[in-house]
Amino acid sequence: MKRMSLLAAAVLVAASASAWAQTETRVDITQSPGQATATGTAKLTAKIVKIDAPTRTVSLKSADGKTTDLVVGPEARNFEQIKVGDTVTTEYKEALTMSLKKDKGPLAMHERETSDRAAPGAKPGGTVGREVTVTADVVAVNTSAKTVILKGPKGRTVDLVVEDPDRLKGIKTGDRVEAVYTEAVAVSVQPAAGK
Repeated sequence: MKRMSLLAAAVLVAASASAWAQTETRVDITQSPGQATATGTAKLTAKIVKIDAPTRTVSLKSADGKTTDLVVGPEARNFEQIKVGDTVTTEYKEALTMSLKKDKGPLAMHERETSDRAAPGAKPGGTVGREVTVTADVVAVNTSAKTVILKGPKGRTVDLVVEDPDRLKGIKTGDRVEAVYTEAVAVSVQPAAGK
């Protein structure tokens, strides 16, 4: 539960940060027979312009001059290591991999959470993330609409758009697919230039 709250907090920081920081985004799609992966990355960078240690509040300024205050929770180690002028970088990455499974194993959903914090004495930073693997049945294929409807282990269905019509050629009702969704947020602090 603690890790999930860390992930939620990190995602909220990344989401709120997108409103004030210069964002670099990138989307990559890779395909191979029976599998496709889409990966998206957003990177946010800002400078620390003020630190209020008693409240653990850090004021961050983006390259376009916008300033925002963020409260750094107690789970972030080494707060005392940050200095005015340091650069804070937040990188959010998510990926979805879909692959066709020809075996008839059970429908399933597994979730794994990960986290890593800075070592004691180092600049604050760390990574939190999760990976969700779902095995689902194909319940409908619509080649003209380029959609596939999947039904998971809890009976929920989801409609997926498949842009490449060639990808639908090998998929039929009754097939089983595996989807792996991963997301991670990494936060790092770099010392100001010349320090």
